[in-house]
Amino acid sequence: MTTIHAQETGSFPGKASVAEFLALLALCSAYIQGPLTKVFDFQGAVAEMNHFGLAPAPLFAVGVPIFELAMSALILSGRLRWLGALALAIFTLMATILALRFWEIPAGFEHSAAMNGFFEHVGLSGAFVFVALVDLRKRARGK
Repeated sequence: MTTIHAQETGSFPGKASVAEFLALLALCSAYIQGPLTKVFDFQGAVAEMNHFGLAPAPLFAVGVPIFELAMSALILSGRLRWLGALALAIFTLMATILALRFWEIPAGFEHSAAMNGFFEHVGLSGAFVFVALVDLRKRARGK
């Protein structure tokens, strides 16, 4: 049986191997792409906030992208990675409960699509919690 060992990148707890960085980038990709879309289509961002009942919509249309990009930067930089990951886990759960209320949709395609999206986002939140736990454990060991 072949054993694969992660590349050690030094003693700083937040540093990641190339593979780890690419995995973290993939995990954060929606939290980078989404804010950039909102920046380049601010009226669309305001409309999205209005759609979900977030007021004042312009404030949320500015604050949400800043938050998503800042938390992604924490995760990718390794500086307070655990904090960025936990923040995005909580944010994702809250946004999922707000946006994918499958239990309010009658049975059928839309119900199934919303339910699938809901549980995909629950899984995404779980992945962020896992990133936070791994980072906290590395920090506790001083690696």
